Amino acid sequence: MSLLEVKQLDKRFGLHHALSQISLSIEAGKVLGLVGENGAGKSTFIKIITGVYAPDGGSIYWNGQLETITSPRDAHRLGIHVLHQDRHLIPAFSGYENLYLGTDIPQVKFGLRIRWHEMKRRAEALKKELGMELDLDKTAEEMSPPERTLLELMRVMMQDCKLLILDEPTASLTDQETEILFRLIQQLTAQGTAILYVSHRMEEIFKLSDHIAVFRNGKNAGTLQREEANLNKVISMMTDTDYQAAATHERQDASMNPVLLSVNQLSTVDGRVKPSSLQVHAGEVVGIFGLAGAGRTELLEAIYGTRSIQEGEVVISGKSHRRMSPQKALEAGMVFIPEDRRSEGLVMGMTIRENMTLPRLQHFSSGLYVKQRKEKHAVRQWMENMNVKAVGSEQTVSELSGGNQQKVVFAKALMHEPILFLCDEATQAVDVMTREEIHRLLREQANQNRGVLYVTSDIHEILDVCDRIYVLREGSIVSEIAGGEATSEQLLQICYNR
Repeated sequence: MSLLEVKQLDKRFGLHHALSQISLSIEAGKVLGLVGENGAGKSTFIKIITGVYAPDGGSIYWNGQLETITSPRDAHRLGIHVLHQDRHLIPAFSGYENLYLGTDIPQVKFGLRIRWHEMKRRAEALKKELGMELDLDKTAEEMSPPERTLLELMRVMMQDCKLLILDEPTASLTDQETEILFRLIQQLTAQGTAILYVSHRMEEIFKLSDHIAVFRNGKNAGTLQREEANLNKVISMMTDTDYQAAATHERQDASMNPVLLSVNQLSTVDGRVKPSSLQVHAGEVVGIFGLAGAGRTELLEAIYGTRSIQEGEVVISGKSHRRMSPQKALEAGMVFIPEDRRSEGLVMGMTIRENMTLPRLQHFSSGLYVKQRKEKHAVRQWMENMNVKAVGSEQTVSELSGGNQQKVVFAKALMHEPILFLCDEATQAVDVMTREEIHRLLREQANQNRGVLYVTSDIHEILDVCDRIYVLREGSIVSEIAGGEATSEQLLQICYNR
């Protein structure tokens, strides 16, 4: 008998059918992989079975019994828990406080005082059992994206979980942290917990799943046994077209081209980046790889001017900057694609048009007035160029899928006509087709004599995309390797100093 079974599930938003006649089942102790393009209905499906949305039709069965899930509390009562793509933590709370949100907090008998010692003892025991290194005294705001993911995983493990939904759980995790997650999944399934695993990383889907369900345009395009699934078949089902994986791009030797970016012995005031040097030539995509905490994001932030520089300099097209700022970076032709697009790359309550043109309002203005026709024409062109799927330019970005949000971030950057791109996890939590579009876009930019500095925690991606790779360890660049010569084993050996 299935633990969870949905039949003929429907959900509409106005005239748009987000889900149409969806039927599938999840068995106890099994992993069901769920894939589909951004906007295929995966997030809507998750929100229905966790009580965030009410369905417009269809039925939900739990252990064979018809259930009505009207709120997240109903879902928790059944034992349904979710690790969301967007972390649900209170920024000002410590790790310990966030860990116990929604659970019974140990209190002194007949009193109102919290037994902090007991809370910490339980948390540290669980952390040790799971093999995690995580400072729970830090607030969620002070934690890195991977640390927040591990914190939410710990919170799930503290609860009675019969169905665990993982929505892009490895988006910001390193290989080491991903292995912790995979070990937890094996442990949970062995105990009879069902897993719904939603990811755009196909290698993970094939590795973990017993069955794979494919969503396309709000419908279930079919469910495959793991043994019969392969990349071309799954993507063909996702897109309703015959798909063949793209060949790895031909790498470029740009060593004789002009140097667009030179970073010389750069270090930061907070010590997260120690003296490091690198170069990006016109016409190349240069990767930065390292474990979580190695300083990848911090190095990009220092180059762009959002993290204070202690020593060293950033040289853009021959001009030295010892005190960089985002404004100086933009004026010099450098743009930054941040890791967290929702909080750092977009204003979620604004429209697509407003987000795209916000940094360049002066370009579309005359005195106090915005030249609306010029603005709308430019936005419409970029939406077409980037293949942004939306109702129109006046749709708020919060209503878009993750992939389309990322396309808006890139369109906003491209409107500056940059010569340099700093990309931090640019393909995080986007579908495989959008991922290829982003890779193709960046390669096209490099072919037009622009430069790209590319950070990703996905070791396969960095090997596929980059012409050269710098390896970062404990805040310092310790190695440089030609992309065509690098292997995953070699990169990891350098990261672990072996």
